[in-house]
Amino acid sequence: MTDEFEDEEVPTYAVDSVGCPPPVDPPESADPRLRQYATERQWECMLAWVETGGFRPAAAALGVDRSTVKGQIQALYRRAAQQGLSPDYDLVHPVPEGMTSRGTSIRYDGDGNVQQYWNKTKPEGMPAEEAVALPDPKVIAKLSTLYDAQGKVQQQWVSERPEDTQRLQAWREAAKAMAEPLPRVDPIPAPATVREDLMVVYPVGDHHLGMLSWPAETGAAWDVKIAERMLMSASEHLMSVTPQSGQALIVFLGDFVHFDGFAAVTPTSRNLLDADSRFPKIVRAAVRSMRNMIEAAAAKHSDVRVIVEIGNHDLSSSIFLMECLNNVYENNPRISIDTSPRFYHYYQFGKTLIGTHHGHEAKADRLPGIMAADEPKAWGETEHRYWLTGHTHHQSVKDFERVTVESFRILAPADAWASQKGYRAKREMKAIVIHREFGEVARHSVTPGMFKEEKVG
Repeated sequence: MTDEFEDEEVPTYAVDSVGCPPPVDPPESADPRLRQYATERQWECMLAWVETGGFRPAAAALGVDRSTVKGQIQALYRRAAQQGLSPDYDLVHPVPEGMTSRGTSIRYDGDGNVQQYWNKTKPEGMPAEEAVALPDPKVIAKLSTLYDAQGKVQQQWVSERPEDTQRLQAWREAAKAMAEPLPRVDPIPAPATVREDLMVVYPVGDHHLGMLSWPAETGAAWDVKIAERMLMSASEHLMSVTPQSGQALIVFLGDFVHFDGFAAVTPTSRNLLDADSRFPKIVRAAVRSMRNMIEAAAAKHSDVRVIVEIGNHDLSSSIFLMECLNNVYENNPRISIDTSPRFYHYYQFGKTLIGTHHGHEAKADRLPGIMAADEPKAWGETEHRYWLTGHTHHQSVKDFERVTVESFRILAPADAWASQKGYRAKREMKAIVIHREFGEVARHSVTPGMFKEEKVG
């Protein structure tokens, strides 16, 4: 039986070069072929190991602990094996420079002699300091790095949240845009005479500055220039017909900016939007539009209160807009900006309590209860209570127990999506006159048809 199978070949074996340990006992002499893969410290430990006959005496000779010697020698053997050299495992064919071994397949004959030999190689990794610089870690969702035994980078996986990067760019651009052309404004002269028993409320519905509407597709034109001019014309008209009251409340009801960064998408759902212009240009136009309206109001009314609601299109932009306005008007005691980041804001004027909310988080029937819970003192002191909301782009007035909830129309036309869905709400902006004692006593309206609109090509 032995003679019959004496020349039979044994199967091919695959050797994991990374897992090739050094022999238990030191060799009679250090293999000179290993020298090229050793550091000075590793080769010193190797020579001491061979000369003394063990890890412990080598450690005593070098004045270090045993684990240091063993670790240095293991690292040397592992490095050499990765380069295709481990004589104890019949690895005797080093791989080319710049490559590293992924494993080796060896075929032996019946006598245990090497018959065939296959090296599997891959490019050697780079030192960690030579790896490509990564983005700011604050916008990285996950980072995985694969190192080899020598600490060289083999592979790297970076998972980022693009929206975080875009939002960071948007903030930087916004800060730059607002810092240069917007110095703090000197106090604006107050009007000579006003009616202290009246307040005019100017609700600005979703203005969607930055939206693009093509007349051939939607029936009306809208872009950054038209949006800016339209708000200026509408607010000037309303201020010309409303009484010269002591108080003015300007409420930007959210979605003043159409999109919230360099990507023209909604912040949460990432829905694509019809966009006009670059985000820095939109930021400048938004700040300029708000300032024009606020300063026109300050010339007509003794005190101007401004609320910037957070919309579902401008979650971040609404925050930096309110902070920007607060900095711009910090030297104007007659102009106050509500910088609360809450989604619900309130203002009391005599026996009237006004709540404002974009309208995307709570439905109309919940708002009275929210008002009572948030402002119990003001609730008890007032008789007339109103909620002003946006979001739906159409007018809706609902009376609840001593609270009226109203959503307002907007000046902007429908975009392509809304037009295709059949939305055809009337476009307008209103001003509401509030009496300190009796609540709402009058209101005025303005529509885009009262002004010339430029066409978008």
